[in-house]
Formats: sequence, structure tokens, C-alpha cells
Amino acid sequence: MTNYAVDEDTGTVLRIWPTGRGQRAAVVGALPATAVAEDRLRLAAALTSLSEALWRCYTHPGLATDDRDGNGEGWRREQSREVFSQLVSLIKEPNLPSEGGAIIESYDPVEEWAHRVGRALRALDDAKLLEAVSADVAAEIEAVESAERGDLSGRAQQAVVLSRTDVNPVQVAAADGLLARDPLNGEQLFADVDPTAASVAAAHWLKAAADVVAEVSGMPADEVVQAADDIEALPAETPSEVLRLFNFSDTAYGVVVEMVRGAIQVGEGAVADLGALLAEYDTGDDNDDPDAEPTPVRLTLLNPQRPALDLLRDLLTGIHGCRLVYEEYAHAGNTVATDTQFCEAVREQARKHYIRLM
Repeated sequence: MTNYAVDEDTGTVLRIWPTGRGQRAAVVGALPATAVAEDRLRLAAALTSLSEALWRCYTHPGLATDDRDGNGEGWRREQSREVFSQLVSLIKEPNLPSEGGAIIESYDPVEEWAHRVGRALRALDDAKLLEAVSADVAAEIEAVESAERGDLSGRAQQAVVLSRTDVNPVQVAAADGLLARDPLNGEQLFADVDPTAASVAAAHWLKAAADVVAEVSGMPADEVVQAADDIEALPAETPSEVLRLFNFSDTAYGVVVEMVRGAIQVGEGAVADLGALLAEYDTGDDNDDPDAEPTPVRLTLLNPQRPALDLLRDLLTGIHGCRLVYEEYAHAGNTVATDTQFCEAVREQARKHYIRLM
């Protein structure tokens, strides 16, 4: 999302947004010289919260839920998305307090934050700033809509640091193309592709790499990354779990989206299936020492603050791990030959099972 800040030295409002390679910044508009600090900061804070609400519509689309009717979560998300076209007019004509001080507040966070931006601008009372902020909010909305279409150019590039609960097939295809070019180098994914979509492609290529190693080594595919961890220290747990889940899912999409959604829920204070979690950690021993030091329980393998990025990095590391194990059995003669032989075999395996992506 875009963060907004006040530059006290120049008396301007700045916007700052991530790109996957670093932060960009630009001036939104000049603040009135007579404006008090509290009013300036209130505008920046409201704009930041509006951007957060807008990008949540991208990361949490209504289509990613099963309850889109009535007052379900999916229905509420779609209501937030539908208000996009009204936001600039709400900023210019926000709800204002009545003579008695009462004010109408919207239950919808996107709509309410637009009203709050409008009220912050009313307090500053500057026509040029109103037009500059309105134009900037319109550009932010267009960035979200562009990301939804699968186009991450311009300001929409900030989507590369967000974890989405669904994927755009355009982004999956883009990630798949980058990994087909070089299965051992996925760094460009972090700058150009939505990380959940990139993780879908990376899971597909990890499975292809593990299957190649399984064929030459005779070990089960879901044990390959663990074997690599004996050669070089790797974060083996997550990629090994992904490979294991392929035994129960027909698609990389199913494996990845379920993992990312679960981690996002943990980050929001919820657990998708408490019964399954309790069963997993139940020792079955009724004689456990009640005075023993409690053991922390890990609710998700991924970092709940950035699950898709965390998963993507681990999956790419898992592909590298497959390459390490492959070298033990390939006898290609040198590193360059091993890399070439490995990548060719993985490309062939990935092409053969392309339908596994989605």
C-alpha cells in the first residue's frame, strides 16, 4: 500500500510506495502555510488508511470467499469494491458533523476513509490541495484496478509485496515464463509478479524439480528437499510440506492458495481449522506433567505478515536444493554441465505436467 507523510521542510504531502526493489516517493501537493501540524498529519494518516483499505480489496477479493450472499464476508468485500467509482466525489463532498456534532459514519471502511480524507481536506481549506489529493486517490484506485487485471506496471507494482488470497492467471503465466527461462534464478519474480501467483508457478516448478531428482535417485519426491538440507543448510520444512501436499491436491494453485490464506488468517487472529490443529499437536498422553514448561505451537509455516513472499522465497530455495541432490547422482562432470542438464530435465518435466499449475 501507499504511505503518506508530511515533509515539514517543504510543506508538502508525500506519497511513498514499495516496488519490490525499494521505495519510491513523490509529492502529492503543497500544504497551506498556515495549517497546524495536527491537521497536516490527520490528512496523511487518513490517506494512508484509505490506501490500505483500497489494497485490501485487492488482497481479499470477494471471489476468494464462499459466502457472497446476504451479509457474508464475500458480500461485504464486494460492497467495498463497488464503491471505488464514488470515492473522489465523497472526498470532495464528505459527510460533515451536524449542528449538534453528530456525524454519519459508514460501515464500509473504504467509503468511511474517503469521507475522513474529505473532512481532513475541509479543515485545511485549500482548493489546489483538494484537487491534487483527489487526483492522487484516483491514481491509487487505478493502480488497484490495474493489479486486479494482472498489470503490475506503474504504481500497481506495489502489489509485488502484498499477499493475495487468490491469483490472476495472467500473473501465474508470467511467473511460469520467467522460471521456464531459468528455473534456478527467480529473483525477477520479486520485482515483477504478484507473490501468490509467483508461488503457484514456483510450486509447480519445485514439484517438477523434485520429480526429476526422484527419477535419478530413487527417493520419494517429497523427501528430496530434506535430503538437500543434509548437503547445505536450507529452510526445508515449507518446500517439503508443499511437495507432501501435492499428494492430496491436483494443482499448485490449490496447494499455494490454501497455505497463503491460512497464514493470512493467522495474521488476522484466526485459525482456519482449530480441530485439525489440536489433533496435530495432541500427544495422546493423559499423564503429561502439568508443571512442565509449555511448548510453543507454530500455527503456520509462513510468516503471517508476508506469507506469499515468505513462501515464494522458500520454494525457490527448494528448487536450488533439488539441484544440490541432483548433482549427487547426475555425474555431469562440472557445475555448468550439471546446471544445464538439470534445467533441461526440469523444463521437460514442467511442460509435461503444465496442467498441474491451475
